[in-house]
Amino acid sequence: MMDFFSQHWTLAIDWVSLHVVTPVVNALNIAEAAGDPREIAAGILIALLQLFLIGGVMRPLESLLPAERWADRRHTTVDRNYTLLMLLGLFPLFSFLILMPIAHMLGGGPATKEASGLKAWLPWFEDHPYMLFAVYYVIYDLTYYWMHRAQHVIPWWWAMHSMHHSQRQMSCWSNDRSNYLDGMLQSFVLATVGLAMGVEPSEFAMLGLLSELVQNFSHANVALRLGWVGKIGERLFVGPRFHRNHHMLRDAERPERHNCNFGQVLPWWDQLFGSALYHDEELRPTGVSDPEVDADNERGLIAMQWYTLRRFWGAVTCRAGWRMGDVSFGPGYRPVHDSDEAAAPDAGGAKSGHKISF
Repeated sequence: MMDFFSQHWTLAIDWVSLHVVTPVVNALNIAEAAGDPREIAAGILIALLQLFLIGGVMRPLESLLPAERWADRRHTTVDRNYTLLMLLGLFPLFSFLILMPIAHMLGGGPATKEASGLKAWLPWFEDHPYMLFAVYYVIYDLTYYWMHRAQHVIPWWWAMHSMHHSQRQMSCWSNDRSNYLDGMLQSFVLATVGLAMGVEPSEFAMLGLLSELVQNFSHANVALRLGWVGKIGERLFVGPRFHRNHHMLRDAERPERHNCNFGQVLPWWDQLFGSALYHDEELRPTGVSDPEVDADNERGLIAMQWYTLRRFWGAVTCRAGWRMGDVSFGPGYRPVHDSDEAAAPDAGGAKSGHKISF
């Protein structure tokens, strides 16, 4: 079965490479910079496969087993547009016109003939590719976990990442709802770690595919009740209920339900570093309680990008934007730290209701 799939996958890559990628890169005169056309073809097919699984499997599940029932799905439309734009345009262009040439200049990518990274440090991995890929994946996921925590605690980074959390109707399309500057920064961090590990472009594409598919599913508006099987599964992989806790609207009366479940695919890191939250209560709605960030729900794709960048600029250009902690956004899109509000005389020592939600 695996041989059958591998054979037809290779044939599909060859066909797309020959009939689609090669003519396009030649016409644009970017063949040398773009790299191996088969790698580009594989990326295109991966994007199409991801779209098929989101639209053909996860979206129907949302209708059959919804976690929340909405009168309409108006707010999910912009997320679907983000996903289509990302998978069919921006991500392939960024990956193969920017990340790939940088990898070549730094000695990585398909041009590398000698073993590098983990294979150079531990030659045993040369003969155990599946174990090597598993190690790649664990390190990749651990990197994402700490990067994700940084996105929440560094105000100028939260200014961008908050757009992802502003969604009131979280669905299988919500994973790609993000600021593009934030996405570029994430990609450079993950690609740098991948390059240091010696990950080949095809392997990195597979790492990305698996991670993105799990994230698409973990954002889905799906309520799966699998009893003890589901409880065990949530200890092994991030699922919709586990990740929904990460996106829940903050409950000021229960501050322990805050800053939780940062894992991308593996919840192990949340368990190890004390940020995991499991519960059997009714699901809370998703979104943020900071009015400035919540306003993203009434904006279109371009306006969301613009206002997110304004929040970023307001944060990155002031001292408060570099001081770690929970913030909301005040006049001039300047970050206001929760700790400062709580200590203010007119606050009576109580936290303000205008808070971000993690």
